Amino acid sequence: MSDGNTGVPHPDAHMVAAAVGGLMPGRVPVADYEACPVTHAVRMLGDKWTLLVLMLLAERAHRFNELHRRVDGISQRMLTRTLRALEDDGLVARTVFPTVPPGVEYDLTERGRELLVPLSALADWVVKDRAA
Repeated sequence: MSDGNTGVPHPDAHMVAAAVGGLMPGRVPVADYEACPVTHAVRMLGDKWTLLVLMLLAERAHRFNELHRRVDGISQRMLTRTLRALEDDGLVARTVFPTVPPGVEYDLTERGRELLVPLSALADWVVKDRAA
């Protein structure tokens, strides 16, 4: 029998409870799932280009065309959408320089740099898991 059918918590239930701030309810309402900030973060990071753009910006600030050249296969429209979404989430800052034509540079915010810590831990876990 599975743990879900017996009412006996899974041995790792305490880890899940700690991660989500308490035990999960037996039934999770769709509205609660959709409103969950973790759901939003996983969806954002699961986007095709987001992780790659974040990793490039982790190296240093980039101008738009420089990013576009470094990400093979991304359209200008999709790069623009990805950068805007990262800006909206407070992970990327857009700086406009008063030149002719205006120069625009993208860099990680402090919040974006903080995200690199758990992303690095996730990458370490993936590499370790693949080696096993």
